[in-house]
Amino acid sequence: MSRSSPRPGRRAALALLPALLALLLTPRPAAATKLCAPFRPIRRHSLAITSCAVAATLPRGGGAAKMTSSAASTTAAPTAKLTSIFRVFVNTILSARTHLAAAAAARAVSIFGMYPVDTIKTRMQMKQGNAFRLSGLYKGVTGSLFGQVPYGVLTFGSYEIYKQALLDRFPDTKPAFIYALAAILGDVTGSGWLCPSEVVKQQLQAGIYPSMKEAVRGIWTKSGMGGFYQGFTGGLARDVPFRVAQLTTFEVTKNLYLRAKRGAASSGDEAASLSALEAAVCGAAAGSFSAAITNPLDRIKTLMMTDTTNAYGGSVVACTSKILRDDGVAGLFAGVVPRVVYIAPSVCIFFVTYELVQQKLKKSD
Repeated sequence: MSRSSPRPGRRAALALLPALLALLLTPRPAAATKLCAPFRPIRRHSLAITSCAVAATLPRGGGAAKMTSSAASTTAAPTAKLTSIFRVFVNTILSARTHLAAAAAARAVSIFGMYPVDTIKTRMQMKQGNAFRLSGLYKGVTGSLFGQVPYGVLTFGSYEIYKQALLDRFPDTKPAFIYALAAILGDVTGSGWLCPSEVVKQQLQAGIYPSMKEAVRGIWTKSGMGGFYQGFTGGLARDVPFRVAQLTTFEVTKNLYLRAKRGAASSGDEAASLSALEAAVCGAAAGSFSAAITNPLDRIKTLMMTDTTNAYGGSVVACTSKILRDDGVAGLFAGVVPRVVYIAPSVCIFFVTYELVQQKLKKSD
């Protein structure tokens, strides 16, 4: 079977990640003698990380060093910047290794435990008969774990890099806006790794292929590398609003809970913060609400990733139009129950596993 040419949406998706890195690789206007700019301490989940980024615009060696041409200077600056980015990423991961190891284990356990619910949701969104059949509930779970666990590490590391680059370039911008934008860019970068595993997983869940080997071979034969990024824009269209809704809802839920807790407690100091368990409960509530309101985007993403015949047009707009024509507004909420049911137990499983693994790792250090 000959490969079909990548759709315009896929080409745009593949070109998106290199464009994001342009923010970091473009040399900043700076004094020629600047050799090193220290990173400010980065804090995330009470974790302090310090690094040093080499931002050399001239070679080391003072006035005796000379460039043979302006082209060499232009080439050296992005290379030094890229090396700096890699060092910061590695230092960030190493400094947060206990947190990331615990989070990776917790993510794996929660995904595996709730995977059947995710499969049922995919079947319902594709309007398959007998979505609750027991056969094939764990099809694609290996590929899902292979994509999801490294995705967390890549998202965390790239978030720190984007955050520092944005703070460095836009020092007068409110930090809250910088953090939110860095989180979105981190998700986009991580999605570059996650999307292929999601495409394989969902096509296995839908029964399009009988095994992961056949799925990888079939997608590659039909569409090449672009086939593994089918639905990439649909994934972003779901994940970015979900992230914003989740963070916003969590803050609102937390503040309402704390206000009620202050009214019932005699000591205002003890009621001023959430315990880890209370934070997990608030997170589960926020996640469930966010999952419900973003379900239309999740169904669009599912249909785009499982669309092997281009029936949904290969774009978010075309897919949305077809759903509305075929099923009306109600079609956008297909699978909403399993999607909401999936979130709260996942958060609880993640929380318990994370705490257990982190405590074990701390004892072994």
